Amino acid sequence: MKIAIVILNWNGKQLLSQFLREVINCSPEAEVIVADNASTDDSVAFITSNFPEVRIIINSKNLGYAGGYNEALKQVDAELFVLLNSDIEVTPNWIAPIVKMFESDNTIAAVQPKILAFNQKTHFEYAGASGGYLDRLGFPFCRGRIFEMLEEDKGQYDQIHEVFWASGACLFVKASVFKICGGFDESFFAHMEEIDLCWRMKNQGWRILVQPASKVYHIGGGTLAKQNWRKTYLNFRNNLELIYKNIEDKFLLRSLFFRMLLDGVAAFKFLFSNGPMHFYAIIRAHLHFYRMIPQISKKRKKLKTIEKTRNTRGVYMGAIVVDYFIRNKKKFSELDIKLD
Repeated sequence: MKIAIVILNWNGKQLLSQFLREVINCSPEAEVIVADNASTDDSVAFITSNFPEVRIIINSKNLGYAGGYNEALKQVDAELFVLLNSDIEVTPNWIAPIVKMFESDNTIAAVQPKILAFNQKTHFEYAGASGGYLDRLGFPFCRGRIFEMLEEDKGQYDQIHEVFWASGACLFVKASVFKICGGFDESFFAHMEEIDLCWRMKNQGWRILVQPASKVYHIGGGTLAKQNWRKTYLNFRNNLELIYKNIEDKFLLRSLFFRMLLDGVAAFKFLFSNGPMHFYAIIRAHLHFYRMIPQISKKRKKLKTIEKTRNTRGVYMGAIVVDYFIRNKKKFSELDIKLD
């Protein structure tokens, strides 16, 4: 299987200097490519001087995660794309267990490894942990991470499972399926575009899995820190579009109604805990979403015409907000989720 590891870079010289050599050393079976998103630092010159074996693709401008990868992957000839954040430390033999899964099951579209925190390696990391889930209101969470609660990794989620979404921080995706499904939706720019892609792939009959035998360590916030109001804006805006585009008709109005209420509560929580910029970020996210409803509706109608099935593995029919904040269920293992 022809494999290409593609690292999207934007002003990430420091991270490349920290992690790129290990990616090369631990990935002899793959071509390593850096796709530069119009960096204004000297990332490209640094790679050219220090990693001549790495191929460089240069995008004409900063297209975000979604557009940056879409543009770069048009120029990559491989059967399996490995989309890897620049702030990830890989480990020996991180590729082989996942490649074996693709080779043994042609219904698999995407797989993620177990993602642990670089700065606390005994614990799961926010962006993916051991596989992504979605509740009936469209809130994403993971095996090993619910909201801000990161569990210690004690091997409790070391089983291979079908999940709802695989993390874009380290996403193994079959190139042919990525292209058939149209790649990432560039209107997302960054954040949750991988959940949107996985949802579309599942509705085309493909499966998304996690392979915990492969593990990586992620810093997180390499481009936008959690304290940045723009991250808040993108997360709330993109989550609303994610729901509107993809959720079944019978759940759409109910889900949006409850999300409006819960996002209002979240806005005031952010006002007192994170400051007014985060409060206004949520308001802006909703205003943008309302303006874009006609365009999102067109996407929704188009997706319904090509939908083949409704693979709901990885959907939690409970409300994760209620479980976490009211029922005090802080760990994935405490939720009533059947894993078969």
